Amino acid sequence: MTRYGCLLAALLLIHVSLALGEEAFVEPAAGTKPHIVMILVDDWGWANVGYHRDTPTKEVQTPNFDALCKQGIELDQHYAYKFCSPSRSSLMSGRLPIHVNMKNLGPDVYNPKDPVSGFAAIPRNMTGIASKMKLGGYATHHVGKWDAGMATPDHTPTGRGFDTTFGYFHHDNDYYTEVAYSCAYEKHNYNNIVDLWQTDGPAVGKNGTIYEEEMFKQHVLDILGNHSVETPLFLYYAPHIAHTPLEVPQSYQDRFSFIPDKTRLMYHAMITFLDDVIGNLTEMLHKRDMWNNTLIIVSSDNGGPEYAGGGANNFPLRGGKLSNWQGGVRVNAFASGGLIPTAMRGTKYDGYIALADWYATFCSLAGVDKHDERASAAKLPPVDGLDMWPVLSGQNMTSPRTEIPLSPGLISGDYKILVSRMMQAGWTGPQYPNKTNPAGGIKASMNCSKRNCLFNIKEDPEERKNLADSMPEVLKHMQERHEVWEATSFNPNRGSAWPEACQTALEKYGGYWGPFLP
Repeated sequence: MTRYGCLLAALLLIHVSLALGEEAFVEPAAGTKPHIVMILVDDWGWANVGYHRDTPTKEVQTPNFDALCKQGIELDQHYAYKFCSPSRSSLMSGRLPIHVNMKNLGPDVYNPKDPVSGFAAIPRNMTGIASKMKLGGYATHHVGKWDAGMATPDHTPTGRGFDTTFGYFHHDNDYYTEVAYSCAYEKHNYNNIVDLWQTDGPAVGKNGTIYEEEMFKQHVLDILGNHSVETPLFLYYAPHIAHTPLEVPQSYQDRFSFIPDKTRLMYHAMITFLDDVIGNLTEMLHKRDMWNNTLIIVSSDNGGPEYAGGGANNFPLRGGKLSNWQGGVRVNAFASGGLIPTAMRGTKYDGYIALADWYATFCSLAGVDKHDERASAAKLPPVDGLDMWPVLSGQNMTSPRTEIPLSPGLISGDYKILVSRMMQAGWTGPQYPNKTNPAGGIKASMNCSKRNCLFNIKEDPEERKNLADSMPEVLKHMQERHEVWEATSFNPNRGSAWPEACQTALEKYGGYWGPFLP
């Protein structure tokens, strides 16, 4: 049976269940709103989860992710940006990256000539999804990586609407010391600035205590354990795993000692650690009797890093993180939880969904308008996100999203156009990195700038056949659509690293990163 056939059958099952009076799906009581748990995994490779392995391998041990996906809807055409900060900016703002942020800048950049957009990540006057959820009566919490701005209190998670936050601002930090990057102030370089923040100040005394993801796990479980279940919950958990540095407790390394490649061993061990965290999270939802009224969305922020030292594997997709090949932008994702109707569980959906779409979807479930008046007043791009709840609930199986700008590049209908020189223009094998390429890194490249490259990604998901010469009319149409999108590109001058960020970390926060402007 085709995917569409499976989905049609699922829709018929809804009618059959209702006709027989079976308890297939219970709508929440009038006036109640669902709990929502958004989990954004970092640098998660396509082949680094069990449900993407047609042939099981003991290297991939993700029983909890696999079970959640099986209980929900596998989102087979879910897209993110090719690297971290733009994806996170998109999720939190509801804009496609082309309309909010396409740069992976450090959170310490600042352009004093632009008080609205002269910062890293999300412009100051865009409304975050947590602010919208609070309007809908939700308790809002963030745990883990932020990477969506830090310059002012407005740019922090609490400034974007979260009641509490516990995490870090940069692309990454050390899993054991929480030290992140270096900074310069008064001709001195400082290499031991800690990046760990809790709600309204540095998480003093918590850095350097235990493995960071264990600390995040405990915080997530505390939130769930202490939450008043009568109040709708919006929990955004953004694990550090599996971003570098590749670090994980020895007990998890020991479980994968049979893997000869150290980088691959560490990466798989980290994913399994996170899988155990997911098991603890879902167990707590059941224990608190929250599961039946909870929607869980799980996604990666980009494809897995297949470059040297990254450790991930996107087999059989082409390329990886930092590229616009499918391995860089088509990501692991699924929807689960008791809110998913019974007939939709165990299905695979191949309509397009972008990270920005969850903003509109969550607003819809919260009963609030997705329109961003504050951004409109500042003449910033409007919300792009489209409501995907009709799809998840089985009401309408046609995705409202038909195009996804890659900047540069575009997905439109069944086709994808690439318009620049493409690195990582190759494929890995089932086990990667391996003896053939122990350091990792795909060396091949493909020039799509002078003569753009065209692929039918529905018929050719591995992007092996360039159709540019054989389908000139489709190529021309895609080029025209790409130009339309590029004309709307939002690309302000965000400035450069600001010395006061380092000074503030040292003098105000006692060696911790934090907001450095009022």
